[in-house]
Amino acid sequence: MKKVTLKKNLSAAMISLLALSSFGGTVHGESKTGINADAAILVNAETGKIVDKYNEDQPLGIASMTKMMTEYLVLEAIDKGKIKWTDTYKISDKVYQLANAPGLSNVPLRAGEAYTIKELYEAMVIKSGNGAAIALSEAVAGSEGEFVKRMNAKAAQLGMEHYKFVNSSGLSNYDMLGMHPEGTDVDDENMVSAEDMATLAYRLIKDYPEVLKTSGTNYKYFRKGTDEEYLMKNTNALLKDRAYSFKGADGLKTGTTPFAGSTFTGTAERDGVRYITVILDAKDQYGQPSSAERFIQASKMLDYGFTQYETAQFTLEDTETKDALPVQDGKDAEVKISVDKPIKVRMMKKEIEQADVELKLDEDKMGEDGKLLAPVKKGEKIGELVLKNDKKAEYILDELQQDQKVNVYASSAVEKANWLVRSARNIGEFLKDIF
Repeated sequence: MKKVTLKKNLSAAMISLLALSSFGGTVHGESKTGINADAAILVNAETGKIVDKYNEDQPLGIASMTKMMTEYLVLEAIDKGKIKWTDTYKISDKVYQLANAPGLSNVPLRAGEAYTIKELYEAMVIKSGNGAAIALSEAVAGSEGEFVKRMNAKAAQLGMEHYKFVNSSGLSNYDMLGMHPEGTDVDDENMVSAEDMATLAYRLIKDYPEVLKTSGTNYKYFRKGTDEEYLMKNTNALLKDRAYSFKGADGLKTGTTPFAGSTFTGTAERDGVRYITVILDAKDQYGQPSSAERFIQASKMLDYGFTQYETAQFTLEDTETKDALPVQDGKDAEVKISVDKPIKVRMMKKEIEQADVELKLDEDKMGEDGKLLAPVKKGEKIGELVLKNDKKAEYILDELQQDQKVNVYASSAVEKANWLVRSARNIGEFLKDIF
């Protein structure tokens, strides 16, 4: 799943030569969806299973998708009570200059003005405000340099492997007017692999699902009713009523710089099923970077997940045992069993037909002959229904590669038969064996 790959700055000719030599990096085949980008991935947001991928382990420029890690750390600080949404932060001169620099994505911020954490967060998530992101980094960590250290530490903690964060906004350091974070160089860039961006998106949605309420907001006024009123338009064109609207889309983040090209981490949910897709440096049919193509290709990948996979349900009926088990030494010969919910998982049709489902009973409740031991209480957990994981399947985190399980319970009670009844049964079995 994790591979050593070639660096972005190799020319196309060198890549071709290296691929043919014994010293070349991993040679990646085409994705199932025919994506035209430097890297891409499609992931089931519930299980972390990789559905489609291309060059997914190569660290590449991510531009403003960097703000997803800033979002995570801000939401974590809120969750831990270190800051509150209503807290205010008086912006620094650095933030003021970068928030008003020509050519950079921003919500204009005034010199010496105090803004709430909520205002800055919404400006960052919806409008991709670079100044707002830097202000939040200072509010959380005291300085952007210290915040960058926390970004990289959090990436390691989340299980990411191919990453380098150098600022909180996703700007190229050389565009920061000489004010790039302490400990970084002017030529440094934020670089993360497609798989690690999917991992970050997965953890962001799992740990702080409220992020989707803001990332899914199409338009919102900044400081409405004041002389700073500013209409923020979300940069995500997959949202409802936008140019490339995709049903169920509600996040997450775009990114664009000359270094990174056009990038996008998208997510959509339909009927309780969610997918995450990452597109790094999308290209058009002529091989040129294309802002539109990141949305077109993200839609293609998301559509593949929703249409080529279906939700399969597995119950006790999919096992040899069905819905009853024999009971040893019970007044009744068997007991009905049930699960509180079926196992639900997204699979291709051929995978459903080949699924390995089994009933695993708790060993301490079984007799020598494999029967349940009486007495059995109604509602007692007696084992698990297990859907074996496909060992060939890949996941964004190794820890997610595990069997799917639900508890199995006794639907009724079976009392233990008295000594006389058990003796009569034993004699009957003995005579049956003789004759």
